[in-house]
Amino acid sequence: MLLLLTGLGWGSNWPALQLLLREMPPLAARSYAGLASSFVFGLGALAFGVRLSVPRALWGRLALFSALNVTAWMGLATVGLLWLSAAEAATLAYTMPVWAALLAWPILGERPSLTKLLALALGIGGVVILFAGRGLDVGLAKLPGMLLLLGSAMFFALGAVLAKRYPLPMHPVAAMVWQVGLGCLPLFLLSPFLETVRLGELSPLGWFLMGWMAVVALGIAYLAWFGALARLPASTATIGTLLVPIVAVLATGLLLDEPLGLREWSALGFTLAGVLLATRRRA
Repeated sequence: MLLLLTGLGWGSNWPALQLLLREMPPLAARSYAGLASSFVFGLGALAFGVRLSVPRALWGRLALFSALNVTAWMGLATVGLLWLSAAEAATLAYTMPVWAALLAWPILGERPSLTKLLALALGIGGVVILFAGRGLDVGLAKLPGMLLLLGSAMFFALGAVLAKRYPLPMHPVAAMVWQVGLGCLPLFLLSPFLETVRLGELSPLGWFLMGWMAVVALGIAYLAWFGALARLPASTATIGTLLVPIVAVLATGLLLDEPLGLREWSALGFTLAGVLLATRRRA
């Protein structure tokens, strides 16, 4: 149930965010929702007696994980939506278990097997299929978004591997509040220098989407994810993230009327096959 909540929350946020970007610039959209989520859930945690204090020895680790798992992940992925559709962005973003499997070799000493190398080939194959058949000019036009999404996936994968090497012993609610809050703060500080925000011109739909992102995608879904990690093996929980691109692609087709043809489904199939191979447990 926790993994299902995570998949529904994160997956539904991709088309919602693309809609919101029609009214708000990317850094402001993410950071405003993230800081609001951190504040509201932080108050809720205090009301239920959850300790939010962070031991001095953990501040450096917390800052690093916040930068990798939130700042780089959300910042690069959100800006990438300016060039890509929500379905394309979600497919590229959730290649991150493949990168995590590869990064585990130098950091955790886990050498990649032939199965993991095959998984990487399948993941790259999905990316090639996704952008094939659109012509060189269109491909180059989407290249910045593609690089940003792949970068966000790699940073998130690095954060996941480092978290396994150096665990963060905190209550899941406290971990969510601090990582989302600290991770969104740099985006909030950068926004006034790079963007023009007019909250007064935000439509009722825009406010609803902001609330959805703050409460569901950055609040409930992150809490569900940390809860799942506490109850399941890491490989099982990672496989659960496969729900996210599936939900994102389906929701995008339904809500944004984007085409879901053979190319999109083939790319998604290749990517999911690669992720499954990269994260499966040995017998």
